[in-house]
Amino acid sequence: MKKIKYAKLTLLIALLMMTIISCKENKGYNEPISGDKTKPGVVTNVKVDDFNGGSYITYDLPNSENILYVLAKYKINDNVSRETKASYYKDTITVEGFAASKEYSVTLYTVTRANVMSDPVEVIVHPKTPVYQLVKPTVAISEDFGGINVQGLNPLKKEIGLILLAYDNSTNRMEVQDQFFTKADTINYSVRGFANASRDFGIYVTDRWGNISDTIKNTLTPLYEEMADKGKFSVYNLNSDTPIGFGWVLPNLWNGNTGGDGWHTASGNRPPYICTFGIGKTYKLSRFIIWERTGQYTYGLGNPKDFSLWGSNAAHPGDAVLPLLAPEGTVIGDWVNMGNYHFPDPPSGNPPGSTTAADEAFVNAGVNFNVPFNAPSVQFLRISVQTTWGNSDAAHIIEMSVYGRPE
Repeated sequence: MKKIKYAKLTLLIALLMMTIISCKENKGYNEPISGDKTKPGVVTNVKVDDFNGGSYITYDLPNSENILYVLAKYKINDNVSRETKASYYKDTITVEGFAASKEYSVTLYTVTRANVMSDPVEVIVHPKTPVYQLVKPTVAISEDFGGINVQGLNPLKKEIGLILLAYDNSTNRMEVQDQFFTKADTINYSVRGFANASRDFGIYVTDRWGNISDTIKNTLTPLYEEMADKGKFSVYNLNSDTPIGFGWVLPNLWNGNTGGDGWHTASGNRPPYICTFGIGKTYKLSRFIIWERTGQYTYGLGNPKDFSLWGSNAAHPGDAVLPLLAPEGTVIGDWVNMGNYHFPDPPSGNPPGSTTAADEAFVNAGVNFNVPFNAPSVQFLRISVQTTWGNSDAAHIIEMSVYGRPE
């Protein structure tokens, strides 16, 4: 019996020791793993390859098995210092985040497994123009419906941020109104929620290291817009419209219910899937919001992936067989292509079928689509769906809101 108790006690102590060991923090490079306090040799044969906002530094390591990593210390601007480490398995270290295209001093050290540093080796780098400075000259702000429109170019497709400022009468100063981050090569978005009154606006470009450009300033008057009164919408059946299916009639598209039944075409048809309706009176359209079907249908089944908006200002527009796809501005009979659209991919980056709760929340909030400023005023609309997320033989949309300036 004593032997059994002793065995259990031994096992308990062993498990306790394993738990203690497993709970120790892994400090990586910072924890000495060698007792050899010999100062290491320095890197040699150093070469520099500059890129936008940074540099690649290649080197030869000293012939020592005690080297753990190479450390680079440098300042990216007058106030911020950075450190970068590269494993001894590599012969290149990347230094980046520099605020300007000019000479900077980088100090390299080899560091041993006992955290002993070598003598410093100074390297001069001259990074090319940082991305945020490349983007800034291309950025322009202009008046838009209910706010302002921001456009620019980011040809290197690096992550940048655009910070919008507007004068605040309550604080008598410029205040941040919006922060927009992107890696896209083309920048085109609108910030809304401003009154139809003159106001000072500003915008600057930043990057993930906190560098900021000069501020672009302009005095702008956001254009008036309102949401079209859905109570005045009406079905306008045309022979080329896709038949309705499953009892999801077209008026569901504007019943104000973003979580219920919507417009649904019958199965067994070929794209484009089309519906036609009037919006009560003539509008210079600014944008529209679409709510797609969520739950088990998020980014699936008949939810539109690629679609077009067609419009007409004729009193009684005639039928027209719409092509699967046509350039913006194409006129067919009484109808003009107001724009071609792609419903945004899942924000998570996951493929359809593996979407997240955040993806569903994004769809549930409704997605804005801008109507080109040069599009004509219209009083009738046609939605033409080319592809759906589920490659379905039918299409469905839960709700749609339309915005613009009445005429």
